[in-house]
Amino acid sequence: MTFFRKNASGRSLLDLVEKGEGPTIEFKRLIHSAPKIARSIVSFANTSGGTILIGVDDDRRIVGIQSEKEMLAVIDEALRYHVEPKPRLNVRIEEFKRRMVLLIDIPESPERPHFHIERLIRRDTGKRTVERRVFMRDGSHNKAVNEDQIALMLSSKEPVRLSFTDREKRLLDYLSDHERITADEFAENACIPMREARRILVSLVRSGMLRLVTEGRSSSYTLTAH
Repeated sequence: MTFFRKNASGRSLLDLVEKGEGPTIEFKRLIHSAPKIARSIVSFANTSGGTILIGVDDDRRIVGIQSEKEMLAVIDEALRYHVEPKPRLNVRIEEFKRRMVLLIDIPESPERPHFHIERLIRRDTGKRTVERRVFMRDGSHNKAVNEDQIALMLSSKEPVRLSFTDREKRLLDYLSDHERITADEFAENACIPMREARRILVSLVRSGMLRLVTEGRSSSYTLTAH
């Protein structure tokens, strides 16, 4: 994490505030929870990057922060314990009418997916558990993604490897007669492990033959022509 204070008139700050919250901008009046700010950091890093402005209300009013030290401590805790792997980001301070606003600039990460880590206590057993989830930006919100989307993100780190066997041919024949198929259905129909089913489906998506369609928390695969 790189931190610097910017001696500016606040023009870039005002430009961001004027744009309002969206896929690449988020406003926070204050931050108290490391897990919550970690979720936003992960979401921006996993999508197209963006900026979090701390000291700005949801109604675009610049209220400022009282202590940059406290805000930096929360960000540091978020990166240490709630984000894996750590993304690159810059933290800067800009002033407007003697009010300090802390800005977190997060570029789109080549190391995605970044996981949000949260340590919880299960209500049913009282045991401690670690929850690992991947979030992305969806408009002005942070949205948890499913296993199919995570598999596609992980595969982007490697070259496309596609071997066109009988399994792939039967899959494409099936999709010629049916609108879509899920990873569960393909694994069951082909009698292969789920991990192998997702690998084949993701390879076909990356080759341009299939398309991943996500609706809520569920995903399915269709021919690109559909």
